Amino acid sequence: MNPNELLFFSVFVTIISGVLMLDLGVFDKRNHIVPFKEALIYTILWVSVSLSFYVLLIFHGEWIHMGGEGSLEEIRLLIARYGHPINIDGLDYSEALRLYNNNLALEFLTGYLIEKALSVDNIFVMVMVFYAFRVEPRYYRRVLFWGILAAIVLRFIFIFSASALIIRFEWVLFLFGLLLVYTGFKMFLTRNSKEEKIDVVTHPVVKFASAHFPVYPTFVRHHFFVTDKGKRYITPLFIVLLVIEFSDLIFAVDSIPAIFSVTKDPYVVFFSNVFAILGLRALFFMVVNVIDLFRYLKTGLAFLLVFIGIKMLVGHWLKEAGFTTAHSLYVILFILATSILASILFPLKKTD
Repeated sequence: MNPNELLFFSVFVTIISGVLMLDLGVFDKRNHIVPFKEALIYTILWVSVSLSFYVLLIFHGEWIHMGGEGSLEEIRLLIARYGHPINIDGLDYSEALRLYNNNLALEFLTGYLIEKALSVDNIFVMVMVFYAFRVEPRYYRRVLFWGILAAIVLRFIFIFSASALIIRFEWVLFLFGLLLVYTGFKMFLTRNSKEEKIDVVTHPVVKFASAHFPVYPTFVRHHFFVTDKGKRYITPLFIVLLVIEFSDLIFAVDSIPAIFSVTKDPYVVFFSNVFAILGLRALFFMVVNVIDLFRYLKTGLAFLLVFIGIKMLVGHWLKEAGFTTAHSLYVILFILATSILASILFPLKKTD
């Protein structure tokens, strides 16, 4: 990180940490079942915050790498380093900066949309975990909060490690593309599977935790740890948290490479991930209430992953053909809108 990147990143992390602590200390003092209306309000709030950051990048995207002042040469170097699909030849500094910032903001928005869409599939897994372990709904919110906090830290490590790898070995993007195409086809083939379930006995995380830590036999309200007769135990709720985090780690293997198909700038990838994750808890409680309405969403996500994977495999030729970040956004919006519209027009028939 150069000094400008370090300053912007530090301010960003400080603000996000403050928001999370406020959420935990003020808004999360009581354990309760989050109703749809409350989840909707929080979802709108987080989406608004994310869009505000998008607007900030439009006007001051250069703050991420260049601080308040930059040069035409710095913009040119950033475009070359991160492969932004824009050309500033013949432009003066103000015109080049405007084009650079607009593209950066669009990359953030596209990455955010990808992460937000794919996170719905992750929510389905979370629901299965909570049901399998018979967690009381009023404790979902606490588990999700700490799961999100851990996810942000792990995403930071994953994203910047992957970025360093891509910058040094660009062919890694080809492997990511193959992985996404494979995952997309697999998701399509299993889209109607009814056999997905979480085994609370044989799950690898459960077996690992049971083998290495003393586990208390029952839930103790919202506590992750408990002391009994002088001995410290982890509770089943903490194991649920570990399973949720393990599931998110597996999910990140697909979602993070997907955003790298839009931008190779690790800061944009991280920021889009963070904003999508911050709204994940509210989105979870929304989806739980309307889960039956997403009949064709998994099909749409499968097509989305295949498209992104193919884009990574033939990205060089697409760029030469004039395929821009905006075109990626249009295709993604079309896929998601089509799957949602199909779910509304052809709902799942209820059987007696």
